[in-house]
Amino acid sequence: MAKGEEIVKYVTQRVVQYLDTPAEDRKRQRELRKSASEPWTVRWFGMIPMSLSMMFGRRKKAPSEGNESRQGQ
Repeated sequence: MAKGEEIVKYVTQRVVQYLDTPAEDRKRQRELRKSASEPWTVRWFGMIPMSLSMMFGRRKKAPSEGNESRQGQ
């Protein structure tokens, strides 16, 4: 039963703390958390989207660079 009492105590502390903070502060904290979070693609898929974009970005540039050097000969 001790764990149940601890949980109730923790929840009541959090609720009282929430009610004591002004609405403006809560809104400001919410905006800070939102701006600090990473994009959903990174959260869901990790570094895969970034690595794919880098890989395909290089492939698009590489053939055009190769064509320029051949034309110059």
